Amino acid sequence: MIKFFRLIVIVLAVEALFFVLLRIYIRSLRYEKLERIWDERHPDWAGDNPARDEFVRKSMVGFERSLKVRLTWAVFIIPTLAIMGIVYWVNWQ
Repeated sequence: MIKFFRLIVIVLAVEALFFVLLRIYIRSLRYEKLERIWDERHPDWAGDNPARDEFVRKSMVGFERSLKVRLTWAVFIIPTLAIMGIVYWVNWQ
């Protein structure tokens, strides 16, 4: 039983690490895309400036509620369900 709990802890730690890295990656892709959109719309204000930072910040607020960000939670759900299914299948068949 101790080995099972150790497995749970290790799996959750790996899932959490992967989840954080995936969220950082997805946010950085969206952030860069918003910066490119700003530069295309305002070629005379291209580069770092407070208006561009405000545009990106406001756009990122809506991004946090998007489907792409919500699907990152599948990083926890799918491997956990797979491990539970394998444990059930091996032990109780």
